[in-house]
Amino acid sequence: MITWQKCAAMTAAGGLALSAMAFTAPSFAADTKLKIAFLGSQDDEDYDGSLVLKNYVESASNGAIEVEIFPSGRFCSNADECSEALLDGRLEVYITTNGGLAGWYPPAQFLDLPYLLPNDRVAECVFDGPLVGKIRDAVLQDVGAARLMAVSNTGGWRNIATTAKQVKTPDDVKGLKLRTIGADIQIELVKSMGGNPTPIAWPEVYTSLGTGVVEGTKNGITDIVNMKFQDHLKYISLDGHAYMAALWWMNEDAFKDLSPEHQRIVYDGFQFLKQTARVLPMRKGVDAFAAFKEAGGTVYSPTADEKASFQKAAQPVWAWYESNFGREWIDAAQTAVNDCEAKLTAEFEEAAK
Repeated sequence: MITWQKCAAMTAAGGLALSAMAFTAPSFAADTKLKIAFLGSQDDEDYDGSLVLKNYVESASNGAIEVEIFPSGRFCSNADECSEALLDGRLEVYITTNGGLAGWYPPAQFLDLPYLLPNDRVAECVFDGPLVGKIRDAVLQDVGAARLMAVSNTGGWRNIATTAKQVKTPDDVKGLKLRTIGADIQIELVKSMGGNPTPIAWPEVYTSLGTGVVEGTKNGITDIVNMKFQDHLKYISLDGHAYMAALWWMNEDAFKDLSPEHQRIVYDGFQFLKQTARVLPMRKGVDAFAAFKEAGGTVYSPTADEKASFQKAAQPVWAWYESNFGREWIDAAQTAVNDCEAKLTAEFEEAAK
């Protein structure tokens, strides 16, 4: 370590010139600053993914682009505030769930159609394919201020978790008060199974489960354990009715203001973010399921017949969507799923030769 005493000694030996150069050399500020904001904490995969993006973009641009990360609501305190900041240009990058996107573009509720996506491999294939470009173009046309950069995952899959009753079939949902988000399609799903949907704000769910205001919820296992809902929830049925997609948006003007070279760097950074944020929910889910069981919880995987009964019970939700928004997005999504299933099957068959 060079102390101030050593620096003083260096001066006598001609170090003064070097010291002067150090103080007068220009400091180069970043040409562009990108602010990323989200409501999750630094324990979330969204934060890890953002760190990967920051490291790549700042390094690949040689410091011309600086990335600032604002987790835990430090930039904006709720989804509406964050969305407004993104759309009016005060914020460069924001993440939404499917439900959050539906607030700007209601037809996007097709992403939460129950049992649309069968597993993670198909889901990731779909969200790496042309369907993402179709969503990007539609939002740019109808909203205009936000560009979809990547789709990752934020918590795994939505499953039905309950406080006092194991759900194995849709019949077991009848009469249950289940917490939902405010999205219409989530409410319609609980109704289709005969349950009583009860929209409750996220910070109030723990108390609502403990006091019996609701008898269950529809969440991913990592969110359940992170919020200590296992204190009240004793059963989870892995029906996997919705993939918890995380859609990463960039303000359109901010993207267009970048040079082509920097646009490519930022785009690639989002792809590295996506890879990181997809893997972590799977890894964290291992520990989360273990913690749920250690708290006395039971995890149940529906049989193929039981899963089919859930899919059948959810058909009114699909009919509700079609009556409100038509078939364009349903057909696009089902085509994407079918293409990905065929691609993955062919990949396996080639590997198994």
